[in-house]
Amino acid sequence: MYPRAYARNHFEMKKFIQNLIVVAAVAAMFFSCSGLSKIVKSGDPELMYKTALKLYNAEKWTRASDMFDACAGYYIGSEREDSIAFFSARSKFKNRDYHEASASFDEFRRKFGRSQFIEDAEGMYAMCEYYLSPEPSRDQTQTAKAIVTLNTFIERYPESTRVPAFREIIEELTERLHEKNFLNAYAYFKVQRYKSAVVAFKNALKNYDNTTYREQIMYYIVVSNYRLAHNSVVEKQADRYMAMLDSYYSFIEEYGDSKYKKELDRYFKEAKDYIDKNKQE
Repeated sequence: MYPRAYARNHFEMKKFIQNLIVVAAVAAMFFSCSGLSKIVKSGDPELMYKTALKLYNAEKWTRASDMFDACAGYYIGSEREDSIAFFSARSKFKNRDYHEASASFDEFRRKFGRSQFIEDAEGMYAMCEYYLSPEPSRDQTQTAKAIVTLNTFIERYPESTRVPAFREIIEELTERLHEKNFLNAYAYFKVQRYKSAVVAFKNALKNYDNTTYREQIMYYIVVSNYRLAHNSVVEKQADRYMAMLDSYYSFIEEYGDSKYKKELDRYFKEAKDYIDKNKQE
């Protein structure tokens, strides 16, 4: 009895596995490029639409997007037009093709402002702009654009569940702008263009007064002023040491316990001694 039951179960399991292989083979054929090409060439919009949905559910993002795009023209003016446009854009987003997804979502939100998908579309559009934001060492025009886009979403959908995450992203992107601001100024300091460095660091503070780099920026203003004065011709040294003292006092007023204080105190003493000596002479 038991051997027969085992044999019967073994046979059924083997048959089940064979069926799975057949189904997988059919699915592979169905999702193949040649198979999809035939579906597109058939000119059957319903077949293309259903195929696009199957590809989407199977997470075949590139092919799903292509198939949605292929059938989109057939559904212009229909109830499906916005859903096809949305799922095509979302497929691009899921495929991490953020440039294309951004363009698609931007077009969607302009064209389908009353769609049931509009909030999701604008949320993913904002995320595309975030993902396209580069590292701080590169131009930050895109980062500024992403911040505007995220803030716009928050203003339009203040009750959205995305809002807390978007606020955190805005903080991250703002910090990226602060870092770029600092790096731009530091570039002058690094090549010993101290006069330009002072101007750039002051502009950095003016642009982002509450930056997390504030202490470092104020430190480099003092050091830049000191080195500028130290390396100047005699005729300019007194005025430049005075400017250095002004920046030193500003720094100490805010950061009296700074790790930089000991170093800056040495520069202060040199500047003060120089000015006092010139007054006596």
